[in-house]
Amino acid sequence: MSPMITSILILNLATGTIITMASFHWLLAWMGLELNTLAILPIISKSHHPRATEASTKYFLTQAAASALILFSSVMNAQTTGQWSILQLEDPLAQTLLTMALAMKLGLAPAHFWLPEVLQGSSFKTGLIIITWQKLAPMTLLLLTWNQASMLTLTMMGSLSVIVGGLGGLNQTQLRKIIAFSSIAHLGWMATIITKSNKLALLNLTMYILISTPMMLSLIFSSTKTTQDLTTTWTTSPMLAPLTMMTLLSLGGLPPLSGFMPKWLTLEELLTQNMALLATVLAMSTLLSLFFYLRLSYSLSVTMSPSPTKISSKWRLKPGTSALSLSITLPPSILALPLTPLMKP
Repeated sequence: MSPMITSILILNLATGTIITMASFHWLLAWMGLELNTLAILPIISKSHHPRATEASTKYFLTQAAASALILFSSVMNAQTTGQWSILQLEDPLAQTLLTMALAMKLGLAPAHFWLPEVLQGSSFKTGLIIITWQKLAPMTLLLLTWNQASMLTLTMMGSLSVIVGGLGGLNQTQLRKIIAFSSIAHLGWMATIITKSNKLALLNLTMYILISTPMMLSLIFSSTKTTQDLTTTWTTSPMLAPLTMMTLLSLGGLPPLSGFMPKWLTLEELLTQNMALLATVLAMSTLLSLFFYLRLSYSLSVTMSPSPTKISSKWRLKPGTSALSLSITLPPSILALPLTPLMKP
């Protein structure tokens, strides 16, 4: 794919998300989501591999169905209220349909089956876009309608996503599928807390993007695709291996790293609102995710030699990659826990 076409696709990708985030009219929001979907499809299938073609097809079918459901729910709401404003979602059936459509776009359980397959068929760079940038537009619509969305539907789908994300990643050896199930689990935390505190949901999303970005960049730089590849990361990138390990643990929510902060505040908010059972389910389910992150971290640490001078020096970052991006994005992902008192809503 030529740089000109890539630039046009990325520009359309950004434009679609910005249109959705800036709109208060359902048709404009739907148009932005469609533009976003159509722009990412050539990026997913640019390698012309059968797996990439399959991934782009699955992504298109899922996102098109979700967009149609969003349009249907907005038309139903317009018939009831006589207006197309996003902030005036009053029809109960339209609220439930919209919540399910946005959950399908995000990849919440039980509408999550497309996400691991799409991520496995994509490259790591495309996967980074899917799990970060592509979540912004649907999450914006959820944040705009957080006090009108179906609370029961979001809570049930959110808690189920945390459970499915933890269980699904246990028996995986492909890192992209592990990252996909981790994304499902983190989206479950956001969906569960969004109807109770939209600020905490935004904090969860921000921290997830800040932690996932350096982790994906680390895997891209070290050309790591499976858990077996992690065992040789240290010999090729001795400086990158411990930082990747800390980022993985942070993504799993291990204290005192940054990933623990949104989970801590979310559990505190649920307990404040007398939802102890839901908080217990989330806390126990996230231990499953932490387990496979500990397993990945062990794969990284087991090969770390205490005497690196005995290893032949073959590590260097690939030409064209920059350690500057990692140096900028890594500190917030592992060192933000002391800022917790400032983050309380």
